[in-house]
Amino acid sequence: MAGAASQERDGAETEKRRQILEGARQVFTAAGFDGASMGEIARAAGVSKGTLYVYFDSKDALFEALTIAKKRQLAEALIALDPTSPDVRGVLTKLGHIYLKEMSRGEHVSLVRMVIGACEKFPHLGRAFYEAGPALGVERLSAYLGEQVEAGRLVCDDTDLAAKHFLHLCQAGLLTRLLLNAGGVTDEADLRHRVDEAVRVFMAGYGPR
Repeated sequence: MAGAASQERDGAETEKRRQILEGARQVFTAAGFDGASMGEIARAAGVSKGTLYVYFDSKDALFEALTIAKKRQLAEALIALDPTSPDVRGVLTKLGHIYLKEMSRGEHVSLVRMVIGACEKFPHLGRAFYEAGPALGVERLSAYLGEQVEAGRLVCDDTDLAAKHFLHLCQAGLLTRLLLNAGGVTDEADLRHRVDEAVRVFMAGYGPR
């Protein structure tokens, strides 16, 4: 019974933490890091200020937890790859579609803008964001590419650099346009074209000779 009670309590605490993070997301998105206050976040989350401080002792800590959680979601969505699949083009095509769709979401773009705005004053936030998202995604894609090199399906001496090449080929300036509100993926055909070209160029460089 004690174990069940502990699990129930842990579940409630996890849900409360998610509730707080969602409230923080709403306030940070609307007001930015500097404009947000812990009082506003508590109200948006539907908790008391005292409860908020039980989970997060500062706005800095709350912002860091939010950015890491959101960026890790993108990395997790990206690298659900089958390392044994012989269809490298198919796997990369699927990955490219997921990557562009997730990257183009308004919530993700807003999050990146917020981190850029805050990281000059708080450099560790930028580092934490990078390590939880881009670095983790590259690490997992690099591991997948390494498996393909071992199987003779790719030729590559630096899988870390190759992983970065593929992701940058997919977005090819898209993130800059999104961040500056200068346009994005126009439709599904545009997305398919971007990914197909990324896979074509990548395989031209790293495919078997």
